[in-house]
Amino acid sequence: MTETPRTPEQPTEQPTEQHALAPYDVVLLLGFGGPEGPDEVMPFLRRVTAGRGIPDERLAAVGEHYHHFGGRSPINDQNRALLAALRGELDSRGIDTPVTWGNRNSPPFIDDALREIHANGQRRVVVLTTSAYSCYSSCRQYRENLADAAATVAEDGIELSIDKVAQYAPRPGFAAANLDELVRSLRALDGAPDHEIALLFVTHSIPDAMDDTSGPGDGEGNLYRRQHLALASQLADEAGRLLGRDLTGELVFCSRSGPPTHPWLEPDGNDRLRELA
Repeated sequence: MTETPRTPEQPTEQPTEQHALAPYDVVLLLGFGGPEGPDEVMPFLRRVTAGRGIPDERLAAVGEHYHHFGGRSPINDQNRALLAALRGELDSRGIDTPVTWGNRNSPPFIDDALREIHANGQRRVVVLTTSAYSCYSSCRQYRENLADAAATVAEDGIELSIDKVAQYAPRPGFAAANLDELVRSLRALDGAPDHEIALLFVTHSIPDAMDDTSGPGDGEGNLYRRQHLALASQLADEAGRLLGRDLTGELVFCSRSGPPTHPWLEPDGNDRLRELA
């Protein structure tokens, strides 16, 4: 399996419709996964934490966050909507390449998605993950899981060529999509003065050690945090310019887990909201 890199300096050329996604004959949208009912919460959490020695008592405590919403994560419905939007975008460009969906930690699992792809006669797969930023959990672990799934189905004689799209946090289109949502939200606060607006950019926390080693290995590390800081600064500047506001954004983190002795990226978003209240 290889990665298909594209740096910010490389313009996105508009290929002819005939070759728009060549040589690929299917797009696999690959997500993290999540439970869709109370009975799926603990099995899901055990898969996510496999090999880490986390006791069920701790997992049960984490599971309460899901049970608060009926044992259902919104992530799968969001990915279904994303899959439909991707299909619609390709159709609008006259591209009929099939799109399908798989998850790392809940159905549809990656190996099942690969089996379905093969059964449909498709052999060249391009994978788009739902994790835009660079760190082990959002990049290399997806590649490892893809490789494991490919090896599993290969035992049944299923051979596929699989490429993964590179992390896309620095891409202009990703920034533009975030900017549209930010401007829409800020316009709902037209009557509020700038000094009453706290602009917090919230992202998933990761262990400090994971951030220290994030990146391709040939740089200074901390790429996960640096990508977020760069995007947050860009969005605050551009939204302020478009709306004529003086905006200063802050990066905060959510969903910290693991033992308290292991430091994770901070500040915590809830703590920051309490400070601002």
